Amino acid sequence: MKLTFTIQGGDFTNAGHPSSEVKKVLKQLVIDGKTIKNIVIALYEAEVNVVAHAWKGTVTVEIDEKKITMLVEDEGPGIPDIALAMQAGYSTASKKVREMGFGAGMGLPNIKKNTDELFIESEVDKGTKVKMINYF
Repeated sequence: MKLTFTIQGGDFTNAGHPSSEVKKVLKQLVIDGKTIKNIVIALYEAEVNVVAHAWKGTVTVEIDEKKITMLVEDEGPGIPDIALAMQAGYSTASKKVREMGFGAGMGLPNIKKNTDELFIESEVDKGTKVKMINYF
């Protein structure tokens, strides 16, 4: 099964739509509740990163009998130092984003904590690809 969603940078109102839809599908597939929780947290954090930092992005989710693979790709400023961005509390979020309650610097650490596999590729001034895999 394959699901695809688009994300618009700055659209905090619709942030979380893809993860909410994926949650519904996983419940229908009778996936373990803790596994669903981990998947939804990771995907939501990735979505919010696109909304907070990029111009636009896509979410592609593939589900088979053994795993879920989530690919979040954006067009944005990119991440100059992925290792630094993985540190809890490190954030490049704007003041406006922080005032809205986002941008605490926990997005990538939370994604790592809630996925079985995580791959990040980024190119400055082009964008970022975040691939997350969780096994059932």
